[in-house]
Amino acid sequence: MGSKNKLKRFRENETFGNVMQPSREEAVAGDFALKGKWNEFFKNDNPIVLELGCGKGEYSVGLAERYPDTNFIGIDIKGARFWRGAKTAVENGLHNVAFLRTQIELIEHFFAEGEVTEIWITFPDPQIKYKRTKHRLTNSEFLQRYKKILKKDGFMNLKTDSEFMHGYTLGLLHGEGHEVIYANHNVYRNEGAPEVVTAIQTFYEQQYLEQNKPITYIKFKIK
Repeated sequence: MGSKNKLKRFRENETFGNVMQPSREEAVAGDFALKGKWNEFFKNDNPIVLELGCGKGEYSVGLAERYPDTNFIGIDIKGARFWRGAKTAVENGLHNVAFLRTQIELIEHFFAEGEVTEIWITFPDPQIKYKRTKHRLTNSEFLQRYKKILKKDGFMNLKTDSEFMHGYTLGLLHGEGHEVIYANHNVYRNEGAPEVVTAIQTFYEQQYLEQNKPITYIKFKIK
C-alpha cells in the first residue's frame, strides 16, 4: 500500500465515529475516557466482545452482522488496515461494531475489570521463533491481561491456520490448568464445530482453504 493511500485512510479514519485512536501516553496515564464506559458509547447494555489483531476488521464486522444484540470492538495497531472494516460498518449502518487503534499489550488501559464478555484472536502472527515467545498473543502474560478485563464467566476463542500456534496454545492451556471447552485441529473437516467459527471467513482464510490448509480453533476459559 502506497504512503499516499495510507495517509488518505488515516484521515478518513478520523472522520469515522466508530474509530478510536488514543495516544499511548493517554492510555498509560489512565486518561482514556471510555474505560469502563463502553456500553455508554454503544448506548446499550449488550455484551462486549473484542477481536485482537483484527487486521481488516472482516471478522469483527461479520460478527456484528450476525449478532446485532452484541457489541464488537476490533483492536489493531494498524489503522490503515481496519479502515476497511470501519468504512464497511459505516456504509452498512452497523452501530454495534467499533475499532480501537492500539497495541494489545496496553489492553488493560482501555477496558475495566470484568467489562468484556468474550475475546477472539483470529489468525495472529504465530511468532514461531523462541525469542519471539513474548509476542505470542496467547502466552501466559497476555492471558493474565485478558483475565483482568474478562467477566468471571467470560471466555476466549483462538482461530488460526498455524498448527504451531494451535499446539503451543493447547499445551500451555493444559499445562497451566486453564479450562479447554472445545478444541479442533480442522474445523472444516470435523463435525461439531461451532457455527460462528465456520460461518465467517476472512479474505486470507479463504485463501488458506483454497490451499487445503487446515483451520484450527480453541475455545477456553482462563483460570
